[in-house]
Amino acid sequence: MCLLLLALDAHPCYKLMLAANRDEFYDRPTAAAAFWSDAPEILAGRDLRDGGTWLGITRKGRLAAITNYRDPSSVNEDAPSRGALVSDFLLSGEDPETYLARLSKKARYYNGFNLVLMAEGKYFWFSNRNGPPQQLRPGIYGVCNHLLNTPWPKVTEGKARLQEMLSESLNPESVFQMLSDRSIPPDVHLPDTGVGLEWERSLGAIFVARPGYGTRSSTLLTIDQNNHVTFVEKTHDTNQASEGNIKAYEFSILRK
Repeated sequence: MCLLLLALDAHPCYKLMLAANRDEFYDRPTAAAAFWSDAPEILAGRDLRDGGTWLGITRKGRLAAITNYRDPSSVNEDAPSRGALVSDFLLSGEDPETYLARLSKKARYYNGFNLVLMAEGKYFWFSNRNGPPQQLRPGIYGVCNHLLNTPWPKVTEGKARLQEMLSESLNPESVFQMLSDRSIPPDVHLPDTGVGLEWERSLGAIFVARPGYGTRSSTLLTIDQNNHVTFVEKTHDTNQASEGNIKAYEFSILRK
């Protein structure tokens, strides 16, 4: 996941509104969002190389999402898969505080990440490139490949456009239109993360489109005040945002 936008208790009809893009190499094998055959309570896409996922929710309302922290100078090719952190939390029965306390003891062994967790109405963000876990209060949040709310252009623009949508009736088409924006910010506003200016330009767009690499899926996930979940995923096999296969799922969170 390379852009994650969250509106927490910021709309009268929705406890959560999540909009996200996952960027990845096109040759990395991936399964579209579905309920997993080996863990039927999990709704998520799946990384078929390492087995984890980037965004998922369970029938009991446990939610997790991850983005990579971009720092090529510190990448360890032998580090464990970050996607497993998402699936491990979804499969566990631990509350976010307990899970993150346990993760904090081994987080240094992973390449850089941002992890967002939700269970029992509590949201937390944790990065192994920052400090202790942070509980998220009601509001609008964005995270890309740096820390929470770092004012990179795509984060700032995405948060502003999500805020605008909250003042209107929620229209999935508007969300996916926003997530398909391939506008490249001016060079002066781009970060310098060590990947070179050409890559910074491509990665600076909300929808990334490069030969061999780009936005592989766009997701809209909402939880309304009655705990009804709507999960819509649009997958992309090319760098054309107008193309893609759409899958939608709806269910009510199971009561304990």
